[in-house]
Amino acid sequence: MSLSYSPMVTAMIQSATLGGLANVLAQVISSYRTGSEVSIDWVPVFQFLLFNLISTPPNFIWQDFLESTFPAHPEPPHPKKSDTPPPPPKLSIRNTAIKLVLDQTVGAALNTLLFSTFTHSLRAALHPAPRITNLFKAITFWTSSGTVDLTRVDFDTVWAASLDEFWSILIAGWRLWPAVALINFSAVKTVQGRNLVGSLAGVVWGIYMSLLSAQ
Repeated sequence: MSLSYSPMVTAMIQSATLGGLANVLAQVISSYRTGSEVSIDWVPVFQFLLFNLISTPPNFIWQDFLESTFPAHPEPPHPKKSDTPPPPPKLSIRNTAIKLVLDQTVGAALNTLLFSTFTHSLRAALHPAPRITNLFKAITFWTSSGTVDLTRVDFDTVWAASLDEFWSILIAGWRLWPAVALINFSAVKTVQGRNLVGSLAGVVWGIYMSLLSAQ
């Protein structure tokens, strides 16, 4: 008996797995840079896994909205009484350009703020976050009551910190994501496929963000 998941649930599992992998790779890179022994701290790994679980649904809905509103291959008009098959739909340069602009402005800005507010809020809620190098102990830590205490979070401070780093993260993202978005909008036809491509590219981005958040 095989399990089947909805496209969104599949996307969430993919994104969470790759997000956690990105943080592990970032820690390996950091250890290599400092010449220290590789020892994975599972607390930030679970932070990135959790962020990807939370951020995937709104991004999935956003991509679905863009494609349904500005289809990459709109159906060409076809005479009702014609017996000839309609020509295959061509890539709409106009719609692709509109999606690219919207995704790299509105979408990128919201994603940047989502990441920053989540990271700073969780960091405050976990403070002081322990370093746990045992995977099973980390699972116990995350599933224990009281681990995340939102009463510790000063949301005014979180918002100020998020705004302070907004432009640096957004501009850094423009070095990667416009190229990924262009490939997705022009060559990948399904939202599920675009999410997978985005998640794979997100490994590179996740490594960068993991190194940044560890500073």
